[in-house]
Amino acid sequence: KVKAQLEEKEGKTFDVFTAVEFKTQLVAGTNYFIKVHVGNEEFLHLRVFKSLPHENEQLSLHSYQGSKTKHDELAYF
Repeated sequence: KVKAQLEEKEGKTFDVFTAVEFKTQLVAGTNYFIKVHVGNEEFLHLRVFKSLPHENEQLSLHSYQGSKTKHDELAYF
């Protein structure tokens, strides 16, 4: 659901976009930290925010980190 948001921020499209790992953090909603394979040996770490149900908001890409590998630890950021 956040692929288009990331593509817009990066200014490019991703043919491969597969989540391979995730962690959550409860705040006033939920932060999802997601490791995404985007082709070859390239990975990105995404922080996606999901608001509380009564706020009726879309998932939003809060921030991301590039130049990650398959073996980089997915950590909170």
